[in-house]
Amino acid sequence: MRVTTPEHDRLADADAGVAPWRQWGPYLAERAWGTVREDYSADGDAWSFFPYEHARSRTYRWNEDGLCGWSDDHQFLCLALALWNGRDAHLKERIFGLDQHQANHGEDAKEAWWYVDGTPTHSWMSWRYHYPRRAFPYDDLRAENGRRTRADPEYEVLDTGVFDDGFWQIDVDVAKASADDLSWRITARNLSPEVETLHVLPTLWFRNTWSWGRDDRRPRLWWEDGAVQAEHEFLGRYSLRSDGQHDPLFCENETNTARVFQSEPTTPFPKDGIGDHVLTGAATVNPALEGTKAALHHVVQVAPGATVTLELRLSREPRREDAVSAAVLAPALAPAPAPAPAAARADLFAVRRGEADAFYAAVVPDGVDEEARSIARQAFAGLCWSKQWFHFDVAHWLDGDPASPAPPPGRGHIRNGGWRHLRNADVVLMPDPWEYPWYATWDLAFHCVVYAHLDPTFAKQQLVLFGREWYMHPEGQLPAYEWSFDDVNPPVHAWAARRVFEIDGSRDADFLERVFHKLLLNFTWWVNRKDVEGDNVFEGGFLGLDNIGPFDRSKPIPGGGVLEQSDGTAWMARYCLDMLDIALTLALRDRVYEDITIKFFEHFALIAAAMERQGMWHEADGFYHDQLRLPDGTVRQVESYSLVGLLPLTATAVMHESARSSLGELNATIGRLLRFRRAEMEAIAHCWRNVQGRTLMTLVPPERVERILERMLDEEAFLSPYGIRSLSRWHRDHPLEFEIGGSVMRLDYEPAESTTALFGGNSNWRGPVWFPVNYLVIESLRRLHDDLGETFTVECPTGSGRRLDLGAVADELSDRLVTLFRRRADGTRPCFGGTERQQHDPAWNEHVQFHEYFHGDDGAGLGASHQTGWTALVALLILERRPPG
Repeated sequence: MRVTTPEHDRLADADAGVAPWRQWGPYLAERAWGTVREDYSADGDAWSFFPYEHARSRTYRWNEDGLCGWSDDHQFLCLALALWNGRDAHLKERIFGLDQHQANHGEDAKEAWWYVDGTPTHSWMSWRYHYPRRAFPYDDLRAENGRRTRADPEYEVLDTGVFDDGFWQIDVDVAKASADDLSWRITARNLSPEVETLHVLPTLWFRNTWSWGRDDRRPRLWWEDGAVQAEHEFLGRYSLRSDGQHDPLFCENETNTARVFQSEPTTPFPKDGIGDHVLTGAATVNPALEGTKAALHHVVQVAPGATVTLELRLSREPRREDAVSAAVLAPALAPAPAPAPAAARADLFAVRRGEADAFYAAVVPDGVDEEARSIARQAFAGLCWSKQWFHFDVAHWLDGDPASPAPPPGRGHIRNGGWRHLRNADVVLMPDPWEYPWYATWDLAFHCVVYAHLDPTFAKQQLVLFGREWYMHPEGQLPAYEWSFDDVNPPVHAWAARRVFEIDGSRDADFLERVFHKLLLNFTWWVNRKDVEGDNVFEGGFLGLDNIGPFDRSKPIPGGGVLEQSDGTAWMARYCLDMLDIALTLALRDRVYEDITIKFFEHFALIAAAMERQGMWHEADGFYHDQLRLPDGTVRQVESYSLVGLLPLTATAVMHESARSSLGELNATIGRLLRFRRAEMEAIAHCWRNVQGRTLMTLVPPERVERILERMLDEEAFLSPYGIRSLSRWHRDHPLEFEIGGSVMRLDYEPAESTTALFGGNSNWRGPVWFPVNYLVIESLRRLHDDLGETFTVECPTGSGRRLDLGAVADELSDRLVTLFRRRADGTRPCFGGTERQQHDPAWNEHVQFHEYFHGDDGAGLGASHQTGWTALVALLILERRPPG
């Protein structure tokens, strides 16, 4: 039954082309500096080529950034917030953070902001930012983090004390009256003991498309009728109005060449002209009140504890030729719409907020407690805010632009030289808007599964997009991420497509078919490229798990050899099962797909048999291990206890007998396998079990499930109070030392930030809790429970004497993960760790952030601070939790 709320109606109108409700959204990155796209260096050091210090003065080539930044879905016209506390050396226009060279644990944002609320059409969005009244501690953050080693914790903005004597709490609510009529309400609260002055500069500008020698058409902004007018050939005409007292300031979105490059200026009113004028009164704004960048400069004085509210409206105006026609046909329709009265706009905010409440009441099922409902809603909101317009044409990037100096030679050998076909200019769900302001393909799969509960059409479009010819490599590889499209992510796209199809009601078979055809190419690429020996045991590489092993799995093994990966092989086994599931669904609709269903059934059997043949299961340990095949033919097991050995649990699928029996050729094939490949089939007889009209296919037989779970559910090993650790805590006292190529590689338990420089040192899979694999384990335990039933029980936790069926174990793990964000009896939350201000100050603990990963022992949030992408899986755990009893 179709759910009907106003937000669902807007989504339906957008899908039907009635109104472009998705056209405008928070599509600006939190950071465009320091990205590969902006790197035209000879050595590939993106951080140094375009540092933070350049961002306010230097024009971006590819996309824009800003505080609470919005744009259209081609990012022609941008709107964001700029602030000045009267003490900083420059305007606050974007989130500050440390780059890879400055921070002791890799790049890291050093500010405080929250994605408070949001809907998928962006009809209602809410954002919060804390801005110090004192000068922002840029130098202190750089110096102290530079002094610290990898053994030290990160030095965060709260540690500097800059907020101790007061700060501004800035809230921005955005409500759409229509698809192209946006109202902003900016509320600044003075949380300090003195009267303070704040400069608030809502800023409107055009992305620079005219300086590169490819399109010299130049849009313009100008002041007319008490508003900033914006005219663009593609977008048409918009106006920006404010109800507060303000001065209009104009400059150009052009580089301040004198400041950045010490060369002749190209304009007297460069990109940083507004900032220089506000700070020093410099004559760097255009007195003619026109340009390509404009700000409405408000100066407000606010008493201690008081607030001030400003309201803006960005709306589409009729084109001049449209207005002339309207005047001839119906003079009453000709005038441009006047600004809505403040009361009407206040009503709009209240209405849209109420509609958001109704929307989420429909999304989150009855019976979910209020705190869990709030956590889920904030996680969903983070995804809504993480949609960004990603623009990158690799061929143009490699060759350079006609109006720019030629890039240094050899850039294609540094990175991405084999991806000249890649031309991205799309709104994409990003992993983290500051640390990872670029897509990562396996992250996106998880984003889409969560987002499908809000907007299944957009989720499906995202999955289809990555198989399109301007994303997928002609050889069939999916691009990994901007820093190296060649890297290999786990193949979870098919799983995501199947889950999104189910969440959307299992009715859009055309979507499933479209994705399936492209995934056939990708599956073939995996088989041809990541099975070196052709023996159905896969290598894969680092597979997104970064430093989980004793050595860098994305590089050649020292001294030679091939690492045959338990996780790589398990990922491919579940890829087979996911493709089998999709093919089976399509075959029931079109018998043409029956043959390909058989193909994936056979391939799964071959992979399962290969894992047995190669001895990846270690009977003495009751665990799966990687193994290193050396050039002399000898094989060494890498005896680590990590997610690598748990991933075979996730290769499970269920085939209902009603479906199987309708496909005669599939039944015949299973019979042939059992007759003519008896030895192989007997070795993996555990891989399918016929129970209660279903066939369960799994890599791991029940007796092994029990042994693996004995280790996984041991609180001195994998089981954290907050989920499954990525590496067993057993390695804290028993580090793995692996001698190879004359070197000794070491792997030990690290529950927090990484102490190694592998993959930049900014993420760690040697002990913390990560949501994506936890979620897949939970999902697979539920499937195994459906097969094995309530009589199959294990100790949980190990040694406790409490026995639970696998469904209850899945619930236990789910609850532990959700507990990361729940308030404890004393009002604190595990995810805030030891940060006293966040734990006890109501101004800091009202909302949560969804970090990249979490401390393996105390649950503190770590890594990227706004990793709302796959950490938003907490919302799925809340939605999918079995009712008590």
